[in-house]
Amino acid sequence: MARKSLVGEVADDLLDRIVAGEFPPGALVPGELELSAQHEVSRMTVREAMKTLEAQRILSVQRGRGTFVNAVDQWNSLEALLRAASAHVGNELAGIQLIELRRMLETGACALAAPRITEADLARLRGFLADMRDAHDRGDVDEFVGADLAFHDVILEASGNVFLTAVFQPLHRMLAARRKETSRVPDIQEHALGMHAAVLAALESRDAKAASEAMDAHMTQTLDDLVNYVQ
Repeated sequence: MARKSLVGEVADDLLDRIVAGEFPPGALVPGELELSAQHEVSRMTVREAMKTLEAQRILSVQRGRGTFVNAVDQWNSLEALLRAASAHVGNELAGIQLIELRRMLETGACALAAPRITEADLARLRGFLADMRDAHDRGDVDEFVGADLAFHDVILEASGNVFLTAVFQPLHRMLAARRKETSRVPDIQEHALGMHAAVLAALESRDAKAASEAMDAHMTQTLDDLVNYVQ
């Protein structure tokens, strides 16, 4: 994954503070000078970050008064809305609801991918599964999570449905954070390896029903692991 730009880092940090409630709707956010000092970046960088959040209707500028936080129902960034919703319902419920959403979307993606998947796609899946095994053996959680996410991305792409890919893109931040949390448990990694292997086998058979069922079983195992090992 490419390193986030300084503008992105400043915008992301300010959004985190807004979502955490430090700056609730209607609150005045710090000015350029204060933010540039906090982040040790130029005022131009801060200005561009603020423009990013303004374009997403998270912030609004009132001339002569400053920059204020808009109500969440005015935001037009799906990623920001997802982060706000996750913070609102709490960590435990957010984890469960994220898996529920993934089950609805990814079982369908797997069914679509089964008859459409190419040999090149399957080779990529085998490669990412091998990367997961290698990372598991070495105890490298970050690489395990990276390969895990990449495995699922291949399936979304192989589904041939551009809307599925577009819907999932804003979820990546939360998915990565959740996977890092759960993948620190060696048993959960073992379960994930088995489930990914079953999904791969179903896709290799090009059986849509089997692929959907394999992904559904993976989501069930993921939810069980979340409840039994993490929460």
